[in-house]
Amino acid sequence: MGPRVSLVKQQVLPFLPADAVPIGPLAGLVEDEQGGVVFICGQATFTFAADDSVGRRLAAVQLVEEKIASVGQVMAAFGTTQGTLWRWRAAFAADGVAGLIPTKKGPKGPSKLTDRMVTRIRRLDEKGLTLAAIAAKVGVDTATVRVALGRRAGSAGWQARHPGATADTGESLADPDAQHSEDPGGETDQDTADQEDANALVLPVLPVPVARRGERAAAREGLLVEAPVVLTEGAHLPVAGLLLILPALETTGLLTVFESVFGRLRNGFYGLRSVILTMLFLALLRDPRAQGATRVNPADLGRVLGLDRAPEVKTIRRKLAEVASHRRGADVQAALAQVHAAAHPDALGFLHVDGHTRVYCGKRNLPKTHVARLHMVAHATAETWVADADADPLLVVPGVPGASLAQELIRLIPELRAVIGQDRRATVIFDRGGWSAACFQALTDAGLDVLTYRKGDFDPLPEKAFAEESFTDPDGITHAYNLAEQTVQLPLGDGTGGTIRLRQIHKRTETGTQIPILTSRTDLTGAQACWRLAGRWRQENYFGYARHNFALDALDCYTDQADDPDRLVPNPTKKHAGQAVDRAHAEVAAAQAGLAKAIDKATTQAGRRRNHGTATVNPAAGQTLAAARDRYEDAKADRRETPTHVPLREVRPGARVLDEETKLVTHAIRMSAFNAESTLARMLHGHYAPAYHEARALLREAFTLPGDIHVTGDRLHVDLDPATAPRRSRALAGLCQQLTDTETTYPGTNLKIVYTVKDQPDNS
Repeated sequence: MGPRVSLVKQQVLPFLPADAVPIGPLAGLVEDEQGGVVFICGQATFTFAADDSVGRRLAAVQLVEEKIASVGQVMAAFGTTQGTLWRWRAAFAADGVAGLIPTKKGPKGPSKLTDRMVTRIRRLDEKGLTLAAIAAKVGVDTATVRVALGRRAGSAGWQARHPGATADTGESLADPDAQHSEDPGGETDQDTADQEDANALVLPVLPVPVARRGERAAAREGLLVEAPVVLTEGAHLPVAGLLLILPALETTGLLTVFESVFGRLRNGFYGLRSVILTMLFLALLRDPRAQGATRVNPADLGRVLGLDRAPEVKTIRRKLAEVASHRRGADVQAALAQVHAAAHPDALGFLHVDGHTRVYCGKRNLPKTHVARLHMVAHATAETWVADADADPLLVVPGVPGASLAQELIRLIPELRAVIGQDRRATVIFDRGGWSAACFQALTDAGLDVLTYRKGDFDPLPEKAFAEESFTDPDGITHAYNLAEQTVQLPLGDGTGGTIRLRQIHKRTETGTQIPILTSRTDLTGAQACWRLAGRWRQENYFGYARHNFALDALDCYTDQADDPDRLVPNPTKKHAGQAVDRAHAEVAAAQAGLAKAIDKATTQAGRRRNHGTATVNPAAGQTLAAARDRYEDAKADRRETPTHVPLREVRPGARVLDEETKLVTHAIRMSAFNAESTLARMLHGHYAPAYHEARALLREAFTLPGDIHVTGDRLHVDLDPATAPRRSRALAGLCQQLTDTETTYPGTNLKIVYTVKDQPDNS
């Protein structure tokens, strides 16, 4: 048995001083008239003098920031409130220790209460109006009205009625020794009173919009045409940045066009303006379908709409269905194109036209077409899109099922003429899908030029015919090409023997491949023609961008209708007849080979000595060949008699197509959202160095920024919170100045919008 080990029992030293106030499990505070010390794990970590309010605040903040104690534990130990501790932490995060230095309480910015506004408020008060009625008429809150009328401590009228009181404290001047209880954090009761008075003139943070029960009740009875705009004033309102789009939206004419085409919707709380703006704002938030409303707080979206809440999904769908029931989607598209043409006349010299297919994965019996991006045939609907020279969408037209781009171009000529005018000449740019000499002739006869790639075989030019050409685009980028030219005559193929004469430009790549380009323009240099044709890829880029950001391929409506039963479609029997001809021709070839083999065999037999140079060819081979030729002739005759196209009812009875009216309406809204965003992106170029590549990324952030919204007289002030980086905030401030200069009014009001960004200089 080993030696006995004796244990020495010694009292554990105290973790904190006896008079320390515990702050969680690790820290404690000892404070007296000399100052205070904060102990952490038994060691003195923070110390401050009695008059060192900055040191005391720093200690409290550091305990929370370093997660040594919770907010509640620090509040209890330092004897402060949650709001005070929150302000200390926010000030320390923004400005460091300097932010903890006590400053003068009260508003720091210019007062909204101008002399003119005070005079107006007092006149309205003389008429007997209530404070709430005066506030509504002038556009301020009731606390501001009280100040203007001298009914709040600190105002001139209040001092006149209380000559023995100070303007700041409201205490009697006859008692200069009046003391105020002081909390351990250095904030007095008077500070709290001053803060309450200051807050009376400060916008409320995230106010709940006033419920508009009376108007909703009137709407249920059919007595309300549309809820008027009532903007909720407040600070840090979410998605206030959406209001940045309104000046650029005016250039698209979206609201004006919808009002002129549809007039108004049936009586109800949500009218045409609020529904269109809701869909527009959802598109800018990159959730453009109706169900996107479920992913945005309805009160947040309602504040920027001037309502108490945004419409729900079922309301949006019901309103869109009402709009679509007018069957005027094509009129909306044409009217928007006219407004766009008037706003951007310089962009109409070149028009990009391309087809787009929207894949359908439902159960309806829709027609099939080739989807180029998927490299397969699938159920889909076709559309024809027209874009201007900058590739901004101008017009969309539902395509005829099964029609080629060449057919759609011919069908589109009247629409193009209506947009650009009857006398103006423009160049239509399209890809090889529009290759057709007859299409080229139709476009040139209508006063339109063509620019496209050549399709099919061509005669390459000799290498010595090529020369270097260059072109500098409007952005200052120089493009060099190795080009050669010739003139070609293309047969029209209409049976008349007519031809069309076009200019053919051969572009030679680094590998020696020649790419022929056709155009009817003789005034463009070869390099200009190549650069312009390459610009069509920007339209393809729009399709990709819109698919991911603006729900280009979304259904938006599940309504379908019967397809035209008399529409001519390719006859599948014609294909089978052609296959029968191919099989019959193969049989003829096989029979001929069999006859040749029989002749060779007879020749071999005739060469034998015993046959004396004679032999008989097997007659079965000749009979087989004759029969094969008869079948071949019959197959060709059957193919000739089979029509190439037959009515749809004979091929696909009961065929359906999707209703395009709702899609034309949603296309119009999202096209306007994209074009308005493009306008803002171009305006950013003077304020944001990487705007060429990052302008839209900055705008996507800007639309989600919170901000303050308040009304002063006839001005609606939108003061946005800073962006994620100082240079982004500076760029948005420059953009805001430009937008303010447009003096755009908020839709449905006479309020001119003033845009600013917090912590950025106002250059107005």
